[in-house]
Formats: sequence, C-alpha cells, structure tokens
Amino acid sequence: MSTFVKYYLFAYNFLQASACGILSNKTINGAYASSGYLISVIQTVAVLEVLHGAIGIVPSGFFSPLMQWSGRTHFILAIVGQIKEVQDLPWLSITLVAWCLGEMIRYPHYALTCLGRCPGWLTYLRYTGFIMIYPTGLVGELLIMYKALPHVKEKNLYANLFSVFPFSYYDLLWAILLVYPFLWLKLYLQLFKQRKSKLGKSEKHHGKRKRM
Repeated sequence: MSTFVKYYLFAYNFLQASACGILSNKTINGAYASSGYLISVIQTVAVLEVLHGAIGIVPSGFFSPLMQWSGRTHFILAIVGQIKEVQDLPWLSITLVAWCLGEMIRYPHYALTCLGRCPGWLTYLRYTGFIMIYPTGLVGELLIMYKALPHVKEKNLYANLFSVFPFSYYDLLWAILLVYPFLWLKLYLQLFKQRKSKLGKSEKHHGKRKRM
C-alpha cells in the first residue's frame, strides 16, 4: 500500500467514523426527523467502499461491499425517505442505532489499521460486536420494509419507473423481503470466518510472546 493510499483510507474512515459519532447523538434524540439527511449522505458516500474493493486498495473485494451498500442505500433512500408513515416507528430508531454502533466500531478499526496502530481490544470488538449488532439491524430493516408494503401499494410507489416492467415496486419489495435474509446470512457467516482468521492470528501471536 502506497503512502498516499494509506493516508487516503485513514482520512476516509476517520471522517466516516466522526460522522457516525454525530449521527448517533441525533438518532438517540429522534429517528429520521433528526438524522435522516445525515445518514442518507453517509450511506451514499459509502459507495466509495465498493470502489475501494473494486480497484483492489482494500482486500474486501467488490461483491460484499456492493451488497451491503445497495441494501442499506435502498432501505434508507427508496423506502424510509419516501414513506413518512414508517419514519417514526420505533424499529427504525433501533435499526439506525444498530447501524451507528456497528460503524463506530468498524471505521475506527479500519482507520487505525491503515496506520498499523490498531489496539487489540478494538480488533476484538470489531470481530465480536457484530454478532449482536448485525442481527438487530437486520430485524429492524425487515420489519420496516414489511410495514412499508401497504403504503407502497396504496401510493403505487415508483409506478412510472416500473411501468416498463411486468412487475411493480410492491412486487419487487416482496421479493427483496424473501431473499434479503439469505443474502444477509452469507455476509454474516463470512464475518465469522474473518473473526476466526483475525482473532486466531492475534491469539497465536499472543501465545508466542508468552512463551518467549
């Protein structure tokens, strides 16, 4: 990794972590009303993570970041941003808090890893915290999408956009609801593999130091 790329990735992750810190305070005080614009910006900018994987400056690859980015962006922009009836539901607050907690661990971990100064406790938290945080976010997303279905049908949402297809956005949202947990599970299990790899290396290294 070149020096420029290293400091670019540090700056990106640091700025995202800072924005998520601000967002967490707004989210606790009220879900979409206080945090909707900021979370929309943060999530849209996160498309850079897809590009980072695509051009190979991070080892995540292209597909996994794309799945996470597209899923969350669709959720926050296409559903929550367009359907006021779901913006005050408690499960939206829970979902956004789960997102914030996850990112406030993930981004600092990436930022400090770029500098080679990530403490062991943060690495452990990065590869352990997701076990509870990610399922909480998933349940919230699924419930909000399910609650949005009647409003999507009533408003005939995105009718013009879907006029060229043999199905409506309502049909697509049902399909997403059915497929989403399986796609999410693939990413979730992949994180467990990463956890075993990262924490296993840390434990082996710690064991060697003890024996020396």
